[in-house]
Amino acid sequence: MSAPYIPSLDLGSYINGNDEQRRKFSNELGRAFNDSGFVTITNHGVDQALIDKLYKNIQAMFSLSPDQKKQYEKIELAGQRGYTSPGKETAKGAKAADLKEFWQIGQEVTDHDPIKYEYPSNEYLEEMPEFNEVTREIYQRLEANGKQLLRAIATYLDLPVNYFDEYVHNGNSILRGIHYFPIQDPDSLPADAVRAGAHEDINLITLLIGASADGLQVLTRANEWLPIKAGHTDIVVNVGDMLQRLTNNKLRSTTHRVVNPPRELMKTSRFSVPFFLHPRSTMDLTCLDSCIDTEHPKVYEDMTAGEYLDERLREIGLKK
Repeated sequence: MSAPYIPSLDLGSYINGNDEQRRKFSNELGRAFNDSGFVTITNHGVDQALIDKLYKNIQAMFSLSPDQKKQYEKIELAGQRGYTSPGKETAKGAKAADLKEFWQIGQEVTDHDPIKYEYPSNEYLEEMPEFNEVTREIYQRLEANGKQLLRAIATYLDLPVNYFDEYVHNGNSILRGIHYFPIQDPDSLPADAVRAGAHEDINLITLLIGASADGLQVLTRANEWLPIKAGHTDIVVNVGDMLQRLTNNKLRSTTHRVVNPPRELMKTSRFSVPFFLHPRSTMDLTCLDSCIDTEHPKVYEDMTAGEYLDERLREIGLKK
């Protein structure tokens, strides 16, 4: 087993490169997803001005009054659209809820695909029109990057390069703006209360664009917590459980968490914006035959992406 590492890869070398550069990128991406489950991506086409505008709007949105934000919380949507207040999401197996609030936007189907009717409408933030515009643009940029990364993953898995395309076209992807709010009275917290408890992501891959402060940590195969240090312009990418299931653990959905800051910084906020790339609900997550052999027997039961998402939303407390 190789030592865990989190490389920085140039996505432009894959999108614009020759066959040799594309194969090299695919191999390095696959190796990282076997080791740490994480990479950082540069040259992804999301410029700093857009990232700055995104974070300006995210911070302003969470600065709205509790009553204003509550208007956009729809319990029946299980946190999949609009606002979700503190205390609602708990990491699988944890007792204390995460110390965060968040806002989610989902897919907007613009062609005549009937899957449009499976998705609830996004909540439009009336107080901040620019918020709706910039989050939509970020959604589209990260979705496009995610599709390229899945093509590289398909090549690494010796699948047709477009294997994932049909599954992620109008997929059930989510952009989540997260506010890890200030901890005013640390002594009153339960002992296990953290900003985000140790968990694995549900989806195929996650693309995290920037963060306003440190705190993200990855659990290595040596069972050690490794801080993720990425430049503000980099995108951090990790494997989700759906891709792990599909590949029968060949690609690893790595456990990660967001720890509380040092005591002197507990009264400060942390913001982050992950994009959870989901397939269509009908995608079959049955383990690929090419990832099953005598040394690696099949470890997951057959299930669709929609069935798995429903199961996980119930486990983390967002769906009853």
